[in-house]
Amino acid sequence: MEHDSVVGPIDLATRVDDALAVQALAFGLSEDEVAIRRHIVLRHLRYPGARAFGAMNPEGRLVGFVYGMPNDRTHWWSTVVEPYLRRGGHDEWLDDSFVITELHVHPAHQGRGIGRTLITTITDTAEQPRSILSAIDTESPARRLYRTLGYQDLARQVLFPSAPKPYAVMGAPLPLERAR
Repeated sequence: MEHDSVVGPIDLATRVDDALAVQALAFGLSEDEVAIRRHIVLRHLRYPGARAFGAMNPEGRLVGFVYGMPNDRTHWWSTVVEPYLRRGGHDEWLDDSFVITELHVHPAHQGRGIGRTLITTITDTAEQPRSILSAIDTESPARRLYRTLGYQDLARQVLFPSAPKPYAVMGAPLPLERAR
């Protein structure tokens, strides 16, 4: 199904509240969780190579966004997932990878290819030969999307402090696969 949204680079720092409103709906976040994530997003955007893309509907509203950056083993996320990846012999994925930090689409706009367009657009501009991400470790539309793009499980049942559910870490060579 095609979408009528326009995907392009966005200044996520100025659109952080719009983006977090989408994430809160897509992910079921409380106001307190949104406030915490706001600080995290703004800190991430200061990392070298961090960039964001947004999907705008015809009225100019943000209906989806993605952001990521070249991975760095010293970043918090990497320090949490590294032992899980090492256990499976996959910790080399933390080097020379572009990490998808967040990807969210407003629930009313899901299932139209917006997430696919966002993730392929951001990774197509990555200089790294591969991409990594984490997703809640359940069979979800997000995980099915990632698999169609070439992502494979590198670690399962990854526990992040304060996260109520376990995550899976997935990796894919770049460029991502396109639908046949």
